[in-house]
Amino acid sequence: MSERVMPGRAGGLITLGAADALWVDLTADRAVPTAPGAFTCSPAHARAGYVLLGGQLVATVRASGGQWSVPEIEVRRAAAELNAVRMDRQDLVRIGPFRGAPRQEGDEETPLRWRRRITRELQERGGPEQAVRREVGRPYHLAGIDWRQLLVEQHRDGTRRTWWLPRAVVRLLDAAEHAETQWVQAARTRRAGAAATESPSHPWQARDPGARQTTGPEDPTASPRPYNGELAGQLYSVLSRKPGTSRRVAGWVCAVCRGGPAAVLDHCHEHGYVRAPVCQSCNTLERPDHLYSNDIRVASRYTRLFHTDADDWLRHWHRCPGCRARTTLPLPHLAAWTACIACRSLRPTHRAPRGRKPCGVLRVSWTGSQNAPRSCLLTVAVDCCPSGEHRVLARVPYREAAERFRVWLAETSPAVAAAAGPDRLDDLPAQSRPVVADTSGEGLALF
Repeated sequence: MSERVMPGRAGGLITLGAADALWVDLTADRAVPTAPGAFTCSPAHARAGYVLLGGQLVATVRASGGQWSVPEIEVRRAAAELNAVRMDRQDLVRIGPFRGAPRQEGDEETPLRWRRRITRELQERGGPEQAVRREVGRPYHLAGIDWRQLLVEQHRDGTRRTWWLPRAVVRLLDAAEHAETQWVQAARTRRAGAAATESPSHPWQARDPGARQTTGPEDPTASPRPYNGELAGQLYSVLSRKPGTSRRVAGWVCAVCRGGPAAVLDHCHEHGYVRAPVCQSCNTLERPDHLYSNDIRVASRYTRLFHTDADDWLRHWHRCPGCRARTTLPLPHLAAWTACIACRSLRPTHRAPRGRKPCGVLRVSWTGSQNAPRSCLLTVAVDCCPSGEHRVLARVPYREAAERFRVWLAETSPAVAAAAGPDRLDDLPAQSRPVVADTSGEGLALF
């Protein structure tokens, strides 16, 4: 360590250099790799009054002599939180680049913006390999995490490259960005003179138990609260244009995992209704992996969506009144379910060290749309199969797939099935939005 850490010195405060060394020492050889310079190198800016460590925000203080310091106990607490994180390096989330993605509403005073930082860094330097070679010896991190050790680059169609990070790290960085946004908003409120007596100058300082608390649902300093269906039946096209929607969404906990802070409004692209506020990780988890507008790759994450966490995801998807009344799923999800569940027994296998392993990569395409069910046909195939590439496993009409799903839903999640169906119309909005117009399958962009 570059400086000796002396617990209890200066009221429990240690210098930034000592905090850097302590952070690396406490998190060495853990699941999530960390980087030196968490307090002293970009994008950390201790003079702003805080530093991000993992998913935590640690306040910095100006000690005697004008030297910036940090409470040692907070560094240790953040390190313990990070060390408890379990990470599956195979469970990846795409972080960019996204062609034609809308610009997310955000506060420019919030410097982390980690997705934008990673994309800009890799685009400017020609990719992760070149970036690492040019920055040898220079500590670089996001919230103290060495993301370069975890970044995975994949190529599509032989030319287009995409970047991925483990889901556990994405959730940590999302939590850090959320905590930073709350800090900036609270600091702005204090500068304006509002709620000066209720908001402490640093989050690590305990509040006075006898002080009157005035934080409400829209207060940026309030802890995220559970989502209880406040947006049920509302149209995304209307709600997304209302000012302050992003700030309101950030006040909820993710409605699916109920762990991380919500960041976006998930909605049904077929009917246009809002489902619920979710975190970035869950929003990416449920997004179909499109190859073309009517062709998706059935990624391994669907094992979780339709098996271990099926009840939570089915309940979430049926928050859309249109899908609930039809007792079905949006077409890309129904197609993935058909390939993953209904045609599971048809998928070829090959020998593996421990038994047999499903072969190739599942892919499902469709012709037509859900608006013309008689002509809509789902085709399930296996790519990269030793017995023949693009091997067609089954062709399933849309109506048959929907009926199979209804039977499976009743067996898998009876509570969700009981609340669905055309006779459950009590909570449908008075003015429903029709489904996406049929474009005969050409350029049909559901997501």
